[in-house]
Amino acid sequence: MLNEMMHRPIVIPKIVDFMRQKQNGFENGLGELEDYAVKQGIPIIPHETAKFIDFFCATTQPKKILEIGTAVGFSASLMAQHLKTEGHLTTIDRYPLMYERAKENFKKLGLSDRITMIEGDAASELPQLSGCFDLIFMDSAKAKYVEFLPECMRLLSVGGVIIIDDIFQAGTVLDDEADIPKRVRKIHRKLNELLELVLPAKNHRSCLVPLGDGLLMIRKESENNDFLSSI
Repeated sequence: MLNEMMHRPIVIPKIVDFMRQKQNGFENGLGELEDYAVKQGIPIIPHETAKFIDFFCATTQPKKILEIGTAVGFSASLMAQHLKTEGHLTTIDRYPLMYERAKENFKKLGLSDRITMIEGDAASELPQLSGCFDLIFMDSAKAKYVEFLPECMRLLSVGGVIIIDDIFQAGTVLDDEADIPKRVRKIHRKLNELLELVLPAKNHRSCLVPLGDGLLMIRKESENNDFLSSI
């Protein structure tokens, strides 16, 4: 089974190949997990996105990280390896099979003590969380991103960053909804709602990054979490 998302990058193929072949792989079991997920068609972030997040975490050194969408635990492990003694990562996934696979992978990589796993729907679990996170990574149900955003902004520390994955949908996010297959029209509509909400806002910084199937990054500039009030 092929991972469809690995074949939907939004930059030209020769640049994607260059980024994937010329950037070093990961060591200490993380590379093995990445290779396994790619071969099995498990939806994880592509290598160029992984290298960016690895660089970002090494540079910013977040102490508390929240992830929405665990899958087999690759991206959580990637981020958790940068945590110092006092650091911790919380990850949420609603699929029992993924939960168990990720749990085993965290154990193999020696990261279990740095990671708290929550099995459940993020829409229900996010309101139950408290505290401030320095980094929040969203890679789950694309149609739910705009629904998750208010809770994520509440949980994000001032100066903290949200990274949202797969927001371009291979460029189809810019197409007319009538041209989108009915089975994915909700995703198309909700991603456009997200972009229309975040990009014009003036009370927080945001940027788009053309890696993988696209990243949307938001930096919380103040305690004001209301995007609508700034448009």
